[in-house]
Amino acid sequence: MYEILKTINSPADVKKLNAEQLKTLAADIRDALFNRLTKIGGHCGPNFGIVEAEIAMHYVFDSPKDKFVFDVSHQSYPHKMMTGRKEGYIDDAHFSEDSGYTNPEESEHDLFNVGHTSTSISLATGLVKGRDLKGDNYNVIALIGDGSLSGGEALEALDFVGSDIHSNMIIVVNDNQQSIAEVHGGLYKNLTELRETKGKSQNNLFKALGLDYIYEENGNDIQSMIKVFQKVKDIDHPIVVHINTKKGKGFKLAEENREAWHWCMPFDKQTGQWKVSFGESYTSLTADYIMNKAKKDKDFVVITPAMPMTAGLSQDLRQQLGSQYVDVGIAEEHAVAMASGVAKAGGKPLLVTNATFIQRTYDQVSQDVCINNNPVTILLNYASFDGLTDVTHLGIFAISAFSNIPNLVMLAPTSREEYLNMLDWAVEQKEHPVMILMPGNAITERHADKDYSKINTFKVEQKGEKVAILALGDFYQRGEALAKEIKTKLGFTPTLINPRFASGLDENLLKDLEKDHQLVVTLEDGILDGGFGQKVATFYATSDMKVKNYGLKKEFYDRYNPQDLLRQLGMLPEQIIEDIKKLI
Repeated sequence: MYEILKTINSPADVKKLNAEQLKTLAADIRDALFNRLTKIGGHCGPNFGIVEAEIAMHYVFDSPKDKFVFDVSHQSYPHKMMTGRKEGYIDDAHFSEDSGYTNPEESEHDLFNVGHTSTSISLATGLVKGRDLKGDNYNVIALIGDGSLSGGEALEALDFVGSDIHSNMIIVVNDNQQSIAEVHGGLYKNLTELRETKGKSQNNLFKALGLDYIYEENGNDIQSMIKVFQKVKDIDHPIVVHINTKKGKGFKLAEENREAWHWCMPFDKQTGQWKVSFGESYTSLTADYIMNKAKKDKDFVVITPAMPMTAGLSQDLRQQLGSQYVDVGIAEEHAVAMASGVAKAGGKPLLVTNATFIQRTYDQVSQDVCINNNPVTILLNYASFDGLTDVTHLGIFAISAFSNIPNLVMLAPTSREEYLNMLDWAVEQKEHPVMILMPGNAITERHADKDYSKINTFKVEQKGEKVAILALGDFYQRGEALAKEIKTKLGFTPTLINPRFASGLDENLLKDLEKDHQLVVTLEDGILDGGFGQKVATFYATSDMKVKNYGLKKEFYDRYNPQDLLRQLGMLPEQIIEDIKKLI
């Protein structure tokens, strides 16, 4: 197995292969993809579909002298195998050494740590500018696909390249007719027209922007791709190389169901069944809520920037929603501003995406939504520290980044009833923009209020003495566990508080705690700097109350073990109890 791949230690080895050996290499790479993906999961369809193109890139160009910039970089696995990292795919013991994205710490062949989309063309223009300033001579190649062209940054960069870049730059548009879900946006109509006319249509977006253009129909044929790259290598101006590929190529299930196999959990190669089963989750609860709400209320609409499955909205559910569902493509900024407009017009917009992706919309959340105080509901999945752990997809910054924007109410639910009640209250009320952190824990049952119009009112779940535990959102269950440990090991019952609001303080309650408490402990699922706990500590700064904040450091953590990280941070119950002993 891996007859040719085992001989590949660098791109120089790829260049030594003949046509048949290159085909064998493609087969080996796909076998290696199966080996890794069936055991630990990862991005599936994007990598299967780009194998031949990346082989041709390394056959023709001279990495690392020539610079490759990947977009999103979740299609970089074949590239990694040809740049000295094959062991991360063919040897199970080395899986952890290789991230799911390009990473300069792994190899000189990776220029950027990239996990968010629509960035490659912009990054590449910077490489071009730097190269030209220094008088260097090499090719800069930006590979962009999987719906990334719909992102504003990609369009801004294309517009810039068409007028302001006058030297070598190659933009490879990997057209596999798919984003994560289906593609959205008028530019994809033009890509369809270009495919149907073999690139000859006079209606050409890229040429309209001032770019040279070439089309290659056979994006999954190595020799065809070698020829087209040889044509453009060392070109003295920008050019778009538009290639037609099949997402999931070589894996029938991924070819037939491109959306389901964009990313996968470990699976059985023969049946396609995932090795991990999922029961009821907050994601499935969200889907049920959305469908029921839409049936009852014609003013309700779901808006997502290419992330329907983060709310459990499968293709059939999206079809049922009809006009009450909007996918704007990979365009988070537009999604937020559009939601503000819907709210202004009297609609009830629910915007859904992952916490990591909302980061690029800070200006729209602040300017278009919050200054105007429009009642937009923004629902964030994977805001938990133990959800997505790749450095590019962390949700741990959401609280500190957004909770300090005026007018924005940030809610952190802790149970099924609380989550659904908060969601419905947010959608129905007309007074505030609301951001909700979807729980990442297992579903728990506990009675919750229906009305949250008394902003920043915390809920005392257990009345006690000496120590008050303010356990926010996903860390509420850890607060419950800590309270039990305190009673068992320290002999008294602490007060346990569910803050519910991450964006403000219940000052009356905090003041009241001073009567019979010596210590306030805060637990939060995010970084401490600018977070919830610091607000509490600031409130008590001039009082005799001691405050101990527990949360994450302001760091870019990468592929960490959540339990190990808690231990390193001193956040396990037994560690916190030792702190409490010293403090009281």
